[in-house]
Amino acid sequence: MMKLASFLKRYDRVLGVVMSPFFSAPLQQHAERLPHSILMIRPGGIGDAVLLIPTVKALKQKFPDIRISVLAEKRNASAFMLCPNICEVLHYDKPSELLKALKGNYDVVIDTEQWHRLSAFVTRLCKAPVSIGFATNERSRLFTHHIPYSHDEYEANSFLNLLTPLGIDKNAALPASFLSVPENANQRVEEFLVDLSGKSFIAIFPGGSIPERRWGAERFKGLAGKLNAEGFPVAVIGGKEDAAAGEMIIADNHGINLAGKTSLVETAAVIGRAALLVSGDSGILHIGVGLDRPTLSLFGPGIAKKWAPQGTRHIIINKNLPCSPCTRFGYTPKCPVYTGCMGEITVDEVFAAVKKLIKTGMAER
Repeated sequence: MMKLASFLKRYDRVLGVVMSPFFSAPLQQHAERLPHSILMIRPGGIGDAVLLIPTVKALKQKFPDIRISVLAEKRNASAFMLCPNICEVLHYDKPSELLKALKGNYDVVIDTEQWHRLSAFVTRLCKAPVSIGFATNERSRLFTHHIPYSHDEYEANSFLNLLTPLGIDKNAALPASFLSVPENANQRVEEFLVDLSGKSFIAIFPGGSIPERRWGAERFKGLAGKLNAEGFPVAVIGGKEDAAAGEMIIADNHGINLAGKTSLVETAAVIGRAALLVSGDSGILHIGVGLDRPTLSLFGPGIAKKWAPQGTRHIIINKNLPCSPCTRFGYTPKCPVYTGCMGEITVDEVFAAVKKLIKTGMAER
């Protein structure tokens, strides 16, 4: 199934153009009956999954008795463990679970994928009376309700727009905190943080889904040293692929390297205990936002208007070079100048921004 999914994504554009006319759905103007069951399709990464959760919560607020299922991928499914409003998480890349979704008899299916057509075909094959998705290409033909999409709108708000056919206000305010860490994860994390017990610490995520979004372990190491001098140890978080960077960052510095040692949910528990989070443009960044922690984020290739945190508790550093942002339609090209947009961000300016956030946080207390 993984090979099939990879093949279909590779030839997504061709398949969309050729096949979408044969699967076109009749356009309806309203979702006429009260929905009792909804399937939300969310392939892709952790960031998309996290920023979809306010939409899940808005659905539950509007329809308290509704049953919400999510069809995700293995790589992002665990993010939905941070949302107790979801009844079931199925895997897009497991044949038996995909088949279960196709036979689910849902009242509404919402495809939250922005560009690829494959999930739109899955939506159509579910045969729900109401199907909703973004009108970004031929995929719009496959929904009963297609919603405009903009590069210049914060992604959490873009997802909320998908609920307008269900009578939910797209301008509803996003909650400051929209993620919930399971108690067992909080308990397990206590053991990891024993060396930092009673201390305010800074969480650092040095990773990124692509090299172009990474600031570099050497720079993070310099930042950790400056934070130590101000009395703040650091906790490096991330996956196994970030473990070596974590070791470099804490070398000769006061801190702990948790990269590769915690699950995604446990990583969220660590972030929830941190004074603030420093990260590049990443799914981990959005977890910090969802837990209402102050964040310092480093942007370059990504579109800040769409992906950068909103509000006064967040600082974004973006050099705004003429070539950035270069990400479009979910794709970031290889950088011909070795990611100058990230490389021009200095340790001193990140440290100054962190101090400003710390000072603001103390004032709020």
